[in-house]
Amino acid sequence: MFVSDWMKRTFVTIAPDASISDAVKLMKDNRIKHIPVVEKEHLKGLISNRDIREFTPSKATALDMYELHYLLAKAKVREIMKEKVCFATPDTPIEEAAMIMYDKDISCLPVLDGDRLVGLISDKDIFRALIDITGVRYGGHRIFLDVEDMPGSIKDVADIVRECGFNLQSILTSYEKVSQGFRHIVIRAKGSGQFGNLEAELTESFGDVNIKKG
Repeated sequence: MFVSDWMKRTFVTIAPDASISDAVKLMKDNRIKHIPVVEKEHLKGLISNRDIREFTPSKATALDMYELHYLLAKAKVREIMKEKVCFATPDTPIEEAAMIMYDKDISCLPVLDGDRLVGLISDKDIFRALIDITGVRYGGHRIFLDVEDMPGSIKDVADIVRECGFNLQSILTSYEKVSQGFRHIVIRAKGSGQFGNLEAELTESFGDVNIKKG
């Protein structure tokens, strides 16, 4: 799956010379936290509610509310926008986009085709992708266990699941907080197969197993 499968193709933009007040209003009206700053379809930067919050407290201490609104109306987006912006392309794998956002502690990425802005992908879109990839919305059973990190180990688990009368929906693996040489496996499966046989065979072959019936 790629960013192009999940990105928003219709999105709000703002010009560099628009006022910060305009940016605040756009964020409020559209219930968004980021706005790409665009000039002639080319990305110039990104402004977020965090940028606005960081700009206003230092100004607000010496100003009353009227003066603060006046300041925001006079100040330009280009004065506080981030010019060096992390971005994705339409063919960036969705998991790489998620990794960039996590590593950089950001919650959205502009999507560029060449130097033209064609989309926007946010942490909410990543959540949608995770829900779809795991198949959790479609119910089913969740099977969790650890296996040795060696060729064929995942296939061995999947074969047992199928032999016990279940259809595979998704298989995910992780190395997070697992002993060296092993990996976690999470399988979502459907069907009314033989749960007793499934648990017994997996336990015999791989040790502890956690099965949550859907």
